[in-house]
Amino acid sequence: METVIAIGVLALLLTGFLAVFAPATAGIRKAVSIQEADRLAFALQKELVLLRGNASEQKTGFEKAYDWIKGSTNNNTVLLVYQYRSVIDGSLRSDGTPEPYTSAGGVAGQDFIVQPIVRQKSDPELEKDLKALEGRIYAAKLVQLVFNSKGELARGKEGEITSPDGGAGGSTADAYPEAVIAFAAEFHMLPNSAYSYIKGSQFNVAKLDSPVFTRNLAVRR
Repeated sequence: METVIAIGVLALLLTGFLAVFAPATAGIRKAVSIQEADRLAFALQKELVLLRGNASEQKTGFEKAYDWIKGSTNNNTVLLVYQYRSVIDGSLRSDGTPEPYTSAGGVAGQDFIVQPIVRQKSDPELEKDLKALEGRIYAAKLVQLVFNSKGELARGKEGEITSPDGGAGGSTADAYPEAVIAFAAEFHMLPNSAYSYIKGSQFNVAKLDSPVFTRNLAVRR
C-alpha cells in the first residue's frame, strides 16, 4: 500500500512539473529557431541582389530582387534559406557557390565550412546542398510593404509589386517607379528537410501561415 501511495504522489509531482516546464521548453526551442533565422536574414538580403555566374535572366541585382520577391509566394519559386557544409579546397559550381561536403565526419574549419545560402525551390543545385545540410531549412515568403490609408507601411498583396503609394507598379523591374522596394521577409521553418518532401506534393507554400521570424528589409535600385 505504501508503495502504491508513493507512486501516486510521484505521478502527481511529475504532472505538475510537466505542466509548468513544458511551455518554457517550447519557448526555448522557438527562441533558438528565431536566432537561427535571424542569422540567415543577412544572407537573404545579400543573395537578393547578387548575380550568380549562371544567371542569364536578370541584368541587374535589383531586377533579380524584384523577380524573387514576386515569385517567393509561388510554390515552385519560393525561397529556401539554409546552411550547408561546403568544401574548402576552392571547388566552385557554375553559379559560384562552393561544392557541398558530403563525406562522413570531418572537422569544421579543417575539412569543411558552414555556408549560408538562399535558393529558389526550382534551383537544380538544391538537391546537392541538402545532402550536406547543416541545421534547419526555412522557406522565406517575401511580401512588399506599401502605405495604407493611414500613411503607415503595411503588408501588400502576395506575389505583387506596386508603387508604395498605391499607383501602378509596372510588370517589370524597369517599370517600377521607385528606387527602393521595402518588404517583409517571413521565415517558416519546414517540418521536413528531405528533398523528396520539398519537391513533393505535400509541400505547399500557401499553407505556410505561421512564421517563426519576420524581418522588414529593403532592396535599392
